[in-house]
Amino acid sequence: MNIGVYIERQSLMEGAMSKSTASSSGIGFTGLLTIVFIILKLCKVIDWSWLWVLSPLWISGVIGILILAVIGLIFMVVKAE
Repeated sequence: MNIGVYIERQSLMEGAMSKSTASSSGIGFTGLLTIVFIILKLCKVIDWSWLWVLSPLWISGVIGILILAVIGLIFMVVKAE
């Protein structure tokens, strides 16, 4: 194999890999909202229970579980047919 062709293939493969492995970093909306609620609670701006201060975390978890359950039910119904 010609060395020029090999180097060109390697650079193309590296370019494709770098595009496909891009990841997002940072805090999401739920995390930011939780941090805001915690700061407001600690500064005594809000007088909520800790259950509601941390609610963005558990509410998003419950929604995720419900979505997975619906997908599972759809899969079971389609597989049964």
